[in-house]
Amino acid sequence: MKKRIYLVTGANGHLGSTLIRLLKKRQENVRGLILPGEKENLLKGVDYVCGDVRHLRELEPLFAGTEGSSIILLHTAGIVDISGKLTRRMYEVNVLGTRTILAACRKYKVDRLVYVSSVHAIPEGDTLHVIREVKQFSPDLVVGGYAKTKAQATREVLRSSGLGTNAVVVHPSGILGPYDKKGNYVVQFVYDYMKGSLPAGVKGGYDFVDVRDVAEGCLAAAEQGRCGECYILSNRHYEIREILKMIREIQGGHRLPVLPVWVAKAFAPWIGFYGRCRNKRPLYTSYSLYTLTSNDRFSHDKATSELGYVPRDLYDTVTDTIRWLDANNQ
Repeated sequence: MKKRIYLVTGANGHLGSTLIRLLKKRQENVRGLILPGEKENLLKGVDYVCGDVRHLRELEPLFAGTEGSSIILLHTAGIVDISGKLTRRMYEVNVLGTRTILAACRKYKVDRLVYVSSVHAIPEGDTLHVIREVKQFSPDLVVGGYAKTKAQATREVLRSSGLGTNAVVVHPSGILGPYDKKGNYVVQFVYDYMKGSLPAGVKGGYDFVDVRDVAEGCLAAAEQGRCGECYILSNRHYEIREILKMIREIQGGHRLPVLPVWVAKAFAPWIGFYGRCRNKRPLYTSYSLYTLTSNDRFSHDKATSELGYVPRDLYDTVTDTIRWLDANNQ
């Protein structure tokens, strides 16, 4: 029986680092790809290598010594942005980087690729439409630069699977949970409220899911997912005011005004300017506010049926996120 090794791109990101933790707990052989110069938040005893997913030659250290092994590649690396803009770097990392990963799969004979897409890559339909997995993806059918890059990359992964790459796609919804130091926008939202720097809540909400459940879903997809298939890894809709209430119950804090979205949109340019002046990312942008009122009726029935995927209640997620932030002096 061949030795099995898991390779994780974006290994210092929220999902990537959670996958590393889970694989180490399972005593699997795992290696993580990080960007050159990344030193903070790395886990002890983990084999990290440096490289950029945009360049095939820079992936050589990730695959070094894997000859004869069963290689499972978990591609989590990507740029998440809530500005709505399509930047050149986002396109290069999310789209061209995925093409490079597909080339690496062919070159190094990867046994299974799990590509982490996003629910944003799936067309919404109207607000009463239940969103399920689809086979066709197009940047023209989704809104925002991030969504467009994930749709295009997903299309290329599925096209490659039809040509022989043993690939499966997962679509997480809005990720929240421990092990992140505010690189994740939703974690930053929790942290800002904890520290009293969140000015207001907003009416609306989204489907938020625990990062640990997504990690479990990724590994289940690697082991049980069908080649060329997509799996939505979602939870359920939570209103922003519900999350704020959870934080108050767990941590304490003052009640905040909850603004109608149209009011928040009116102030979004000022909030962005204020954030830039303070070198702080704004959470309320025109695109993030659009998302909070978009269709998020995602069904994870397929993942539950085929992968055994069962997400936890978000109250537990918020509790563990707060505890982790407190314990790590955030």
